[in-house]
Amino acid sequence: MHDLIAFIGNNAELVIAQPTAFATFAVLFGGGGFAVGRYFLAERIANLESRISRRDDEIIELRAKQARPERESSMIPIIGTSEFLPSEPVTSRQPVAQRRESLHVR
Repeated sequence: MHDLIAFIGNNAELVIAQPTAFATFAVLFGGGGFAVGRYFLAERIANLESRISRRDDEIIELRAKQARPERESSMIPIIGTSEFLPSEPVTSRQPVAQRRESLHVR
C-alpha cells in the first residue's frame, strides 16, 4: 500500500491532469481484482458457510438434548431376579436325585 501511495505521489501531475482516466482505471482494476478474487475464493467461502450451518445445527441438537431430562435406568435388574441355591453345599459324592431334592427357591 505504501508503494501505491508513493507511485501516485510521484505521478501526481498526471493524476491531476486526467482525474477521469485515473478514476476509471482505478475502478476497472479494483473491480476486476475483486471479481477474480471472489471467483477463486467462492468454493472456500461456500465450504465455510456450510461448516457454520452444520455447527449451528449441532449446537441446536446439543441444547435440545440438554433441555430434556435423561431417564435413569432401573436399579432393579430384570434378568436374574430369582435365585436357585442348594440348602447345603453340593458335593460330588451325593447322588444326583438327592441334589435335586435339596434345591429350593428363595
